[in-house]
Amino acid sequence: MDLKFYNTLTKKIEQFSPISDNKVGMYNCGPTVYNYAHIGNLRAYIFADVLRKTLELASYEVTQVINVTDIGHLSSDGDDGEDKMSKALKREGKPMTLQAMREVADFYFEKFKEDLNSLNITPATHFPFASDHIAEDVEMVNTLLEKNHAYKTSDGIYFDTATFPSYGALGGVVSLDGEHSRIGLNDEKKNPRDFAIWKWNEELGYDAPFGKGFPGWHIECSAMSRKYLGDTFDIHTGGIDHIPVHHNNEIAQSESVTGVQYVKYWLHSDFVNIGEDKMAKSGENFITLRTLIDKGFNPVAYRLWVLGAHYKTVMNFKWESLEGPSQALKRLYSHVRTLKNAGIGNVHSLYKERFETALSNDLNTADAVATLWELLKDTEVSKEDKYATALYFDKVLGLGLGAISNVVVPENIRELVNQREDARKEKDWATSDMLRNQISTLGFEINDTPDGPDIEVK
Repeated sequence: MDLKFYNTLTKKIEQFSPISDNKVGMYNCGPTVYNYAHIGNLRAYIFADVLRKTLELASYEVTQVINVTDIGHLSSDGDDGEDKMSKALKREGKPMTLQAMREVADFYFEKFKEDLNSLNITPATHFPFASDHIAEDVEMVNTLLEKNHAYKTSDGIYFDTATFPSYGALGGVVSLDGEHSRIGLNDEKKNPRDFAIWKWNEELGYDAPFGKGFPGWHIECSAMSRKYLGDTFDIHTGGIDHIPVHHNNEIAQSESVTGVQYVKYWLHSDFVNIGEDKMAKSGENFITLRTLIDKGFNPVAYRLWVLGAHYKTVMNFKWESLEGPSQALKRLYSHVRTLKNAGIGNVHSLYKERFETALSNDLNTADAVATLWELLKDTEVSKEDKYATALYFDKVLGLGLGAISNVVVPENIRELVNQREDARKEKDWATSDMLRNQISTLGFEINDTPDGPDIEVK
C-alpha cells in the first residue's frame, strides 16, 4: 500500500515513508483522566485506531503510545487556571494528595479503557501515566536549563521561545494573539509565548534539584514519547486544538533538548460539535459513550458514524445522527451473518484494491465504508468471497464483523423460512407476509438481504 497522509507540519499530503523500514512509532495525545471521556474525545481515538490498523494492514509493525495525563494539565491548556486533577478531587470530596489524585486517575482510566473496548479500538502498546515519569520530566527540564532554553520565575520554570527561532511552525502559528492568549499571563515572562515546563508547589508536588513542584503538561508528553519512541519518531496525532499551543510547545522543548527533529508526520482530527459549540468537559457541554448506550444505541454505531466522514471534517452531533448508522449496522450484521453461514472463501482482489486505495488516500474512511456496501450488493461475487473480503475490510473498519455469531434456529422455524422463500419466488406476497408474522410470533425475525434471509432472535 502506498500510504499518503496530510502532514500538518508541511501543510500538504505526503507519501508516508517511515524512519525504519517496517517499524512505525506513533504517539497519540491521551486523556486527562479527571472525568469521563466524551464522544468528541473518543473520535480522536477512533481516528488513531484506523490509522494504526491501516499501517498494520500495510505490513508495518506499529508501536503505539497513548499517554495518560494525571497531573500538570491546567484548565486553560496553557499555564494558568486550576489543575484538572485537583479540580476532580474537589468535585469528588477527596483529600488534596497525590495518592488521592492517582486513585481518581485510575478510576477514570479504567472507564476510558472500557470505552475503547466498546468501540473496538485496539489497546495501545503503552499507556504511560504522567505521574510515573517525573524522573524523565526532571531530566528534560535540567537539560533545558543547562542549555539556556529555560529560566526561573517566582512561580516556576519557563521555556524561552526566543531561543527556538522556528517556534510556531506547526500549523503556521506566528501571532502572539489568538490561541496564544491561552498561555498564562506572567509579568516575569520574557515573552508572552513562553510556557511553563515546571510549576513550584511545596504542598502538592515532586522533589527536584531545581525545586519542588510538578511538570507542565507539555513537557510530560515530550518526556514520555522520548522514553518509549526515541528522540525522533514517525507519527504524532491529536485534535486540532492541540496545534497552536500544546504541539508547538512539544516540538520546541523536545528539539531543544535533542537537537534533532521531534516528529516526521503530524496528523490532526477535527471536533465533534453539539450545535454550534465544540463538545467540551470544561463547559459541561458533552455526551459520554455510556449515555449513548443507556439510550439504546450500539456504541459501534457511533464508530460507523465517525467513519462516514473524513477525520479532518467537523462533525455536528444530534441524537438523530445515530439513527441511520444504527439501522445500517443492523443490516450489515444481518447480511454478514448470512454470508458466514455459507463459509469463507478468498478476498476479492478488485474490492481489496478499491478499499486499500481509499485508505491510502489520507484515510478516506467514507469511501472505504462505501466500498463495503458495494461489495455486499454485488451479485457477481460469491457469498464465500464476500465474507472473506468483508472480514479483511473489518481489520481496519473495526465494526466487529468477525464476532457475529450464528443464531441457533429450530427446524420448524427453518421450514417456515423456506416456505416463505418459495412464496417470495412466486411473488405470493400475502403468503410471504403471513409466514413472516407467524415466524415473528414464534420469537424470530427475518431480515431479507441480497444473499438470502437472515434469521434473528427477537
